[in-house]
Amino acid sequence: MLLEMARVGATRWHKTTDLNPRKTKTMFDPRHKSRTITEGADKTANRSMLRAMGLGDKDMLQPWVGVATVWSEATPCNVNLHEQGLAIAEAVTTNGATSRRFNTISVSDGIAMGHDGMKASLISREVIADSVELMMRGHCYDGLIGVAGCDKSLPGMLMVMARLDVPSVFLYGGTIMPGRYKDQDVTIQNAFEAAGAYAAGTITKEELHAIECAVCPGAGACGGQYTANTMACVAEALGMALPGSSSPPAESEDRSQYHKLVAETIVAALHSGLKPSDILTKKAFENAIAVGAATGGSTNIALHLPAIAHELGIEITLDDIQRISEATPTLASLRPGGKYVMLDLHKIGGVPVVLKALLDAGALHGDTLTITGKTMAENLKDVVIPEGQDVVHGADAAFNPTGGLTVVRGNLAPFGGVVKTAGMKKLKHTGPARVFDGEEATMAAVQAQQIKRGDVVVIRYEGPKGGPGMREMLGVTSAIVGQGLGYDVALLTDGRFSGATHGLMVGHVCPEAFDGGPIALVQDGDIVTVDAEANALTMDVSDEELERRRALWKQPKRHLSGVLGKYAAQVGPAHLGAVTHAGPPKEIIG
Repeated sequence: MLLEMARVGATRWHKTTDLNPRKTKTMFDPRHKSRTITEGADKTANRSMLRAMGLGDKDMLQPWVGVATVWSEATPCNVNLHEQGLAIAEAVTTNGATSRRFNTISVSDGIAMGHDGMKASLISREVIADSVELMMRGHCYDGLIGVAGCDKSLPGMLMVMARLDVPSVFLYGGTIMPGRYKDQDVTIQNAFEAAGAYAAGTITKEELHAIECAVCPGAGACGGQYTANTMACVAEALGMALPGSSSPPAESEDRSQYHKLVAETIVAALHSGLKPSDILTKKAFENAIAVGAATGGSTNIALHLPAIAHELGIEITLDDIQRISEATPTLASLRPGGKYVMLDLHKIGGVPVVLKALLDAGALHGDTLTITGKTMAENLKDVVIPEGQDVVHGADAAFNPTGGLTVVRGNLAPFGGVVKTAGMKKLKHTGPARVFDGEEATMAAVQAQQIKRGDVVVIRYEGPKGGPGMREMLGVTSAIVGQGLGYDVALLTDGRFSGATHGLMVGHVCPEAFDGGPIALVQDGDIVTVDAEANALTMDVSDEELERRRALWKQPKRHLSGVLGKYAAQVGPAHLGAVTHAGPPKEIIG
């Protein structure tokens, strides 16, 4: 049913919908870009190069679709995207358009974790968006299908779709199948926590190796509701991905139907003129926040949703995230806060089941337009929440009355910090600060078992500028959890957390230390309170003492070159999405 709706919807949209009465709607030219290089005597040389690749007269007269993937052998998340991109390109041709495949980078968060390579992760989001933009602009492709796998490639692809505003369809490359260890499903989270348990002496070297070999059995992104799967759910909630397309595992046969369907959908959108700006409204972003909150999703959406919205001049703030999370019940039990993985969600109907539960709860805008050409409510009309399962509940049996994301503020974070509260048993902690300048110093202290019950670990100079690159602290947080201190220690940082992080951990603390934020002024022994119930992050230090410390503080000196230097010079604050450009030009009136 969902597949059929998507097939017919985009064509119907053009006939029945006038989204912006301020603009005069004209018939959309499906070759609005490609005519630049496929028509005219002055483009003879251009066409000669196209013919060298086997293209003929028929190909020149069809709409051109860029099929962008993040295939590489860098990570299991992306390792089968080449084959998926090829299947999509063949389906585009079958549907009367000319496909042009190309590739961009992806940095593996899992492999980059815990060392200096993690500085490349968030920066890669911008490189992905920029490189796809350059390929699309340089070669005059009319539409875009973006296929993404590892964490930053999903928001990167959605950012460039919003930026280019040509007909576009997003497809997630799929989750990994869960591994099995001691008759239980395991994910990459278990591997990180096993390292902490081994350091604490609670598991053997042989057990550590067995877990290492079990957690990642094949291709696909990490299985829990970490950043990749969260952003995949977000893509459906935004309306940029087809209903049900986000949950099939990367190596599932169920994916092949979506390879065909995204091709049909992009061709329909090219003929109807359905563009990202028609879909990505403020309400759509509120739906995306809601699905993140309802599934106990990654705190990284607090970076990525503002960044995607920024491409269209829409403002999404931490206040929006807090407001919507407070009004959204937790309706899915997904790891790390719950029991299940994306495969389990797929088995009961996928992301549409969560969206239907949200719609029934009054926590979703049903009137937002989607890439099917229909509204969200129309897409979900025939979706039911299956009985006899424990993965997704209706609002009357919600796992928690509020969502799994909380924003905290106070004299330690005037612009805010973000906590994942899904499944947490403890929401408040007060204790003495243990302050570290950077992840490596913190990890050394954790491995030496120098962190004690009651401590508040502070990791600073890891923000977008200060890192640069805002590294994830999963290695540190997992080691703390692995040592059995997950509910006895709080942690805060101007860096980020993986979606796999759990415990009372505050990320994105703003302003960051490198900009002289209060986190730069914390000292060992200061009494710090993290209170996710009261939305507070404070230190028991007087304003006068903070001003005295501020007068003595000096910004660290460093010498950066290459992409790290460029990024540090351009990036904005985390609470605004850590973006690197000014956004779309403002409309000139008059």
